[in-house]
Amino acid sequence: MNIPSDLRYTEEHEWVKIEGQVARIGITDYAQGELGDIVFVELPSAGDTVEKMKEFGTIEAVKAVSEIYSPLSGKVVEINAALEDDPMIVNRDPYGEGWIIKIEMSDPSEVNQLLNAADYGDLIGS
Repeated sequence: MNIPSDLRYTEEHEWVKIEGQVARIGITDYAQGELGDIVFVELPSAGDTVEKMKEFGTIEAVKAVSEIYSPLSGKVVEINAALEDDPMIVNRDPYGEGWIIKIEMSDPSEVNQLLNAADYGDLIGS
């Protein structure tokens, strides 16, 4: 199981990469593996506001439909439009090209409440 040490994680299996005031968000390798082949990703629009641990979209896979929760509060500054044409990017590269949204954080201190890689590994039994 791939759990990059430079990311932060939620118990709901989202990851966050902090890039200055912007947070890049996606789902973990564990989550994409549990979901199976992803066939559709519903995304918010740029400019939308997201709240910490509130749903901002859904992922539809062959096995299930799952909500995506925002690990942090802020404003959506970019969505990964490539997912509209090829949602399986999330399966192939969940921590790279398969990112989902970028938000401008409204409260950067929320990052401190997220799991580090070791704690996330413990959570999923890795």
